[in-house]
Amino acid sequence: MSDEPTVFGRILDGELPCHRVYEDEHVLAFLDINPLSRGHVLVIPRQRVARIQDLDEAAAAAVGRIIPRLCRAISRVTGVEEMNLLVNNGRRAGQEVMHVHVHLIPRTEDRGLRLQFAPGELDQAEGERIAAEIARMMDGG
Repeated sequence: MSDEPTVFGRILDGELPCHRVYEDEHVLAFLDINPLSRGHVLVIPRQRVARIQDLDEAAAAAVGRIIPRLCRAISRVTGVEEMNLLVNNGRRAGQEVMHVHVHLIPRTEDRGLRLQFAPGELDQAEGERIAAEIARMMDGG
């Protein structure tokens, strides 16, 4: 991550305001200022890294731990049970602010996130090979 502060870093530093919905020593959650739907919340770790894989265990656990509670609260407030949870992890994945963040986006008939998948097919042999390589790397490979 560059030394240049991101908009989320500036929010964490108190330089920019936000509509806070939750905070603790590891996480800050606030309303998106360009919401895709009513109740669109961003969850950011206080740790300032750009990609999920760069988070330490405590920050990652804290983000993951608070998301179900936030989803329940958003549902109660908006009356919307369905929502998209979105992480754009890197520029090619569509990340614009280079600070890890999770979007919680309530989905109604006319508002929310619309995704279009272009699935391919997984070759059986390649699938076995890739799965084995990923599993090996999980153990420090």
